[in-house]
Amino acid sequence: MSSMDLVEGKVTRISGPIVYAEGLGSCGLYDVVDVGEAALIGEIIRLKNGIATIQVYEDDTGMHVGEKAVCLRRPLSVRLGPGLVGTIYDGIQRPLESLYKSSGAFLNPGDRSESLDIQKKWHFSPTTMDDGTLLSAGNSISSGFTLGTVQESASVTHKIMVPPTIRGRSLSWFAGEGEYTVNDVIAKTELDEPILLSHYWPVRKPRPFSGKLSVSEPLITGQRVIDVFFPLSKGGTAAIPGGFGTGKTMTQHAVAKWCDADIIVYIGCGERGNEMTDVLSEFPGLIDPRTGRSLMERTILIANTSNMPVAAREVSLYSGITLAEYYRDMGMHVAIMADSTSRWAEALRELSGRMEEMPAEEGFPAYLPTRLAEFYERAGRVVSLCGQEGSVSIIGAVSPPGGDFSEPVTQHTKRFIRCFWALDRELANARHYPAIGWIESYSEYADEIKPWWDRLDPRWNDVRLQALELLKREQRLQQIVRLIGPDALPDTERIILIVAEMIKNGFLQQSAFDEIDMFSVPEKQIMILLIIMDFYRRSLSIIRNGAPLAKIVNLPCHEEIVRIKTTCPNGDISAITACEGRMNQQLDELDRLYRKVEAV
Repeated sequence: MSSMDLVEGKVTRISGPIVYAEGLGSCGLYDVVDVGEAALIGEIIRLKNGIATIQVYEDDTGMHVGEKAVCLRRPLSVRLGPGLVGTIYDGIQRPLESLYKSSGAFLNPGDRSESLDIQKKWHFSPTTMDDGTLLSAGNSISSGFTLGTVQESASVTHKIMVPPTIRGRSLSWFAGEGEYTVNDVIAKTELDEPILLSHYWPVRKPRPFSGKLSVSEPLITGQRVIDVFFPLSKGGTAAIPGGFGTGKTMTQHAVAKWCDADIIVYIGCGERGNEMTDVLSEFPGLIDPRTGRSLMERTILIANTSNMPVAAREVSLYSGITLAEYYRDMGMHVAIMADSTSRWAEALRELSGRMEEMPAEEGFPAYLPTRLAEFYERAGRVVSLCGQEGSVSIIGAVSPPGGDFSEPVTQHTKRFIRCFWALDRELANARHYPAIGWIESYSEYADEIKPWWDRLDPRWNDVRLQALELLKREQRLQQIVRLIGPDALPDTERIILIVAEMIKNGFLQQSAFDEIDMFSVPEKQIMILLIIMDFYRRSLSIIRNGAPLAKIVNLPCHEEIVRIKTTCPNGDISAITACEGRMNQQLDELDRLYRKVEAV
């Protein structure tokens, strides 16, 4: 951009991260501005009577009235290209590792570093056309057309596509196979438009696609309470609300570690720095069960912790979703962990207050629902411009003060998501993790993904509904037990309490420290629940034939079923079948014994 395209103004007022400048009346809304002598990154969010209101994404301590404000006449954008995977950025795509090497642990205002490594050379392999020849000059192209591939990591093959902004319909020049940096031009169109190995895209503008598809496949997380009871589809949206200490971050970590998405984008938005440190220290050492390689080879981290400038929280979610859409356009399935959208909403509230806007409920701005909708509605399963299917799944944590789910962020979030994993304080206090409560939680994706589960095991939907109904009955019985004690209940109802505990301890509770139990394949998940429900049905029948409950509880299979989650490896489902055989044998013997007694 030439200096003639720039517009220079002057700072007239400073209110924390909100700066007012005159002389920028010819600029556009959401244009990027370099503010002050340190050239801090900012964005115009309001224009009125020639005065621009700018939110600054860096610490502006020490700035004074009269400093210059230079508008760059372009929207806030992220750079998209090879090198994103395995990198940790802040909310405005500054690579924190590179800045740490140059500036130390604390960033100086105005520090800059290239978003992508401009020195590294990537081996580019051209696309093979339908006739078997390699792509070359003269071939027809369109937006989203795959020019070739780059091996970004051992787990990720990065497609170099024609950006959506390119209008030319054929190649006038093509570089061919070779080693290139992200700044190198690899092709030109008939209109002489250069195509580089990387390009920029505005964070607030959704990337285009050919068509939207209905959801039909679950995002397998390896967490039984999610996959079986409250499933999330690929391209779906979910929220994890819970008070402090209930395990929101831990649940998101577990999903990020083990879900079957091709790319993970983890956004630490306003959370504590030690939580991001845990991610950075854990993920490189974790092995992806699908690829056998490090999880960092398919992960992008955006760290905007609570001690960073509050305005950058507001843009970090948009930066993350734009990176996710870029990989979706390559035909990949991407999962976004946003931790936490409540901190993002608090940033909106603070900025709105500094702009002297009229507050709505609990001080949040009136446009909070609109902003939440803009974020969650960028999820979905689509046919990309390159003709392949891709998806973006969003899992947003919500931190309601005091665990109050009636507060505005939680209530508005429920309007735009279809999967609600409500964390329960009592479960968390009892060290039952994941602490997803089965009473308030729900998933609206069960019907859409039922055909997928039916191909694996057609009993999935029936057994999950039966188990959920049994847990609800157990909750009602617990109210009676608290009043008069369990001995007042008949054995046909006490067995419900016993089996509900088996479901909680042997199925729903999962240990992140157990090498077998930390991840559970779908086949194992459904078989564990089936054997528990079979135990319930058979035990109920035997009790009605006259057997006392104590005899059933003392059977060896009772404890064996609860322990099977940690004794049966994912690759050896036959161990569950063997356990089921021993259960049936023990119950048959007990049934025969009391049938004889009844006959006598």
